[in-house]
Amino acid sequence: MAMGAADVIIFITDAIQGLTATDQAVAQRLRRTDKPVILAVNKVDNDRRELAATEFYELGINETSFISAYHNYGVYDLLERVVELLPRQELAEQWDDKEMRLSIVGRTNVGKSMLTNAIIGQERSIVSPVAGTTRDALDTQISYRDHTITLVDTAGIRRPGQVQRGIEKYSVLRAVNAVHRSDITLLITDATELATAQDAHIAGLAWDTNRGLIVVVNKWDLVNPNRFRMERGLHRVRERLHFMPYVPVCFTSALTGEGIDELLDSALSLWQERQRRVPFRDLQYLLADAVSTHSPPSMRGNIRNRLRIRRVRQVGVNPPTFVFSVNDPKLLHFSYRRYLENRIRDKFGFNRTHLRLVFRHEREERTTRPGVRGRSR
Repeated sequence: MAMGAADVIIFITDAIQGLTATDQAVAQRLRRTDKPVILAVNKVDNDRRELAATEFYELGINETSFISAYHNYGVYDLLERVVELLPRQELAEQWDDKEMRLSIVGRTNVGKSMLTNAIIGQERSIVSPVAGTTRDALDTQISYRDHTITLVDTAGIRRPGQVQRGIEKYSVLRAVNAVHRSDITLLITDATELATAQDAHIAGLAWDTNRGLIVVVNKWDLVNPNRFRMERGLHRVRERLHFMPYVPVCFTSALTGEGIDELLDSALSLWQERQRRVPFRDLQYLLADAVSTHSPPSMRGNIRNRLRIRRVRQVGVNPPTFVFSVNDPKLLHFSYRRYLENRIRDKFGFNRTHLRLVFRHEREERTTRPGVRGRSR
C-alpha cells in the first residue's frame, strides 16, 4: 500500500550488518515497481564503513547514497535528490464536475453507521452499541434530487493514544484516507457531548486537505430538543471549531430520521458553492477595490518592501482556488491574506466553503499561465 501511494521510494539498508538476504528480497520486489527508487545505505560513519558499503552496489539500484542519520551525513544530499525525482505539481486549471463524494467521519459510537443507513434507507453498515464495530470504509451510491452522491461510512477515529494495534489501527488509517478522497466531510458528533477536542482534531483533517465540512450533531432526539438547546449547541460547536467559522451545522436524529433531508440539502448547497466560478474581470475589479480600500502593509515601514499584487485569477474549483500574481510572496502578511479571503467571500458568496489562495511571483506566473510564454533574461 505504501509503495502504491508513494512518488519516490527510499530503500534503507544497514552498513554495519552488510548486504543480507532480506535486502536482496526487498530489492527484487522494488525492481517490479515503476516508481523511482533510491538506495540509502545508513550508518556509514567512517571511511572503513563507506568502503565496506560498496557491496550494496550488487543490488543494481542506480540511485545509491551513503548516509549517516546519526551524524547527519549525506542526508541533505539525499533529500535534494528526492526533490528532483518528485513529480512537479503544476497548479493546472481543474473544472471537473464529477459526482459528489461524502465521507462520514467522527469519534467512535456517535451513530455514523446508523446515520448512513438512515440516509440510504437500508442497513448497509453494521449498527451496534459497541464502539468500533465498523472496520472498513464502505462506499454506497445514492441518487438525491437528480444528483449522484457516494457515501463513505468509516471507522470511528479515537485519540492517537487510544488506538489499539492491529485491525483498529488500519481502520483509522482508512478513515483518514476516506477524508482525502472525498469532496465533503460530514463530521458526526454526539448531541449529549457536543463538540469535543477530538472532534476539533478530526475537523482539522478536513481543513488541512481543503475539503468541505459539515458538522452533524446526531442523536438530537436524546436531549429534549428546543430552540434554546439548538442555539446553545451551535455556539458550542462554533467555539470549538473557531478556526472554521464558516462551517455549516446540522442537527439530526438517525433513529427518527429528523433532519436527514436538511442535511443532504446542505451538502448539495455546499457542493454547488465549491463548484462556483468567478469571471476574470470581476476578480480584477474586486482586487482593485480591495487594494485601494486597504493597501498591503510595508515591511518595517520601508515602502520599497511592500507587497504589490498584479492580478488574480481562479484556476480551479472544489475547493475554489485563486492564484495571485505578486512581486514577492515573502512580503505577504497573514492578516492581509485573511483580508483578501474575506473580501472574496463577501463579494462572491463563498460563505460556507474553504478557499485556497496561492501567491506566486509574477515571473513564475507568466511562465505557468496557459498560452503565455515566459520572457528570457
